Amino acid sequence: MPELPDVEVMRRYLQSTALHQEITDLEVGAARLIPDEETNQDPTVKQLKADIIGRSFESSRRHGKWLFIRMNSEGEKFLVFHFGMTGGLNYFKDMDDEPEYTQVLFHFKNGYQLAYISQRKLGELEIIDGVEKFVDQKKLGPDALDLSLEEFKILCEGRHAMVKTTLMDQSKIAGIGNVYSDEILFQAKIYPRTQCDQLGGDKIEELYHTMKDVLQTAIDRQADPEQFPQDFITPHRHKGGHCPICGEALKRVQVGSRHAYYCPNRQEKKGKH
Repeated sequence: MPELPDVEVMRRYLQSTALHQEITDLEVGAARLIPDEETNQDPTVKQLKADIIGRSFESSRRHGKWLFIRMNSEGEKFLVFHFGMTGGLNYFKDMDDEPEYTQVLFHFKNGYQLAYISQRKLGELEIIDGVEKFVDQKKLGPDALDLSLEEFKILCEGRHAMVKTTLMDQSKIAGIGNVYSDEILFQAKIYPRTQCDQLGGDKIEELYHTMKDVLQTAIDRQADPEQFPQDFITPHRHKGGHCPICGEALKRVQVGSRHAYYCPNRQEKKGKH
């Protein structure tokens, strides 16, 4: 699933390609991406087209895994993207280059198109009145890159939940999923099932700075694992993978409903798990 770095890279991509251009048409191939389509499919898609066609994208912002595009309309109207498990964006000109699994296609007056790609047709696309209201309705916590150290300490200190679960809890910290929580814990040398209240103050502070460093590094490397530093575990998170630092075979452990990859040498178990 696209996480904070992936969505931030997509935001910057859209920002550099698709702003300030009139939208002349909108094709929706997967109406299930539009909220409430099961009960009101046709009117919902028609309303989305009415809100978008003839307008343009003016600016963008991101909160966690959500991308918000401000429209040039009266009031604070935003088009919001959520990318589900396999979503992405592609800006192109020649229709022969239309990406596979395009589910929504924006046509611009300059002859270019923007494709919303989703192989599994999971995600969300809708018009909203304001970002803050939306974030509140979705019960999202602060964006991981905006979270202060003091806020992070409050989230962790005295909390019995496992640290990986806490990092992935979107109501506490928005933006981190399964992949980057593993990377953060690997770099911080913390076993994934460690409870937050087993971390001391110094370790919590180290984890906070590691979280920021990992996310920013991923963004700087275009969220492309092939470009990640050699000591990152992400490219090795698979069956048969080995630690990029010590060479030890990686292990996998269940954390809630998810699985974590970790190095048993670097991320030693401490206490009961």
